[in-house]
Amino acid sequence: MLDILVGSEALGYRKLFDGSQADTRLTALEILQIGVRIRGLQAAGVALGPLAVVIPDDKYPLLSRVLGILATPRRPMRIFNRTSQARKWLETAAVLESMPAA
Repeated sequence: MLDILVGSEALGYRKLFDGSQADTRLTALEILQIGVRIRGLQAAGVALGPLAVVIPDDKYPLLSRVLGILATPRRPMRIFNRTSQARKWLETAAVLESMPAA
């Protein structure tokens, strides 16, 4: 997924990751490696746009470290437990103002 976002130069735009119904076989270390890769993109100067992440409450302990890594770059990011809340936040003026010019 990251390769596609990088290749299409879409990382600067709003994204909603809906993991509300997801389960994973990834280990905590594998999830952390994804977060490290995303931080590497930011360190390379890739602009990261707003990100809304939807996860069930029971997955937060597993994902909390990588979510912290994702939140560190200077970009709007919030975590939700309902997709409708995430979509509403992505439509706020603050999020829309952070978008790259068309």
